[in-house]
Amino acid sequence: MPGGNGTGLGTGRGMGRGGGRGRMGGNRAGSGPGGSCVCPKCKLCVPHGAGVPCYNVKCPKCGTKMVRG
Repeated sequence: MPGGNGTGLGTGRGMGRGGGRGRMGGNRAGSGPGGSCVCPKCKLCVPHGAGVPCYNVKCPKCGTKMVRG
């Protein structure tokens, strides 16, 4: 409305109200470079390497694919 007092909220872009935390949901349990990989068979625990999923790591003790611990 012309001549308004400027208190309307408006519908323009750029309000900056998004609370997004990225594509994978931000800090969820088991994400990021920290933590460890655990063998589901013999329970051996090794440090998790950044960029290498635990399911691609074989247990050095028994050869089973590891899971994130």
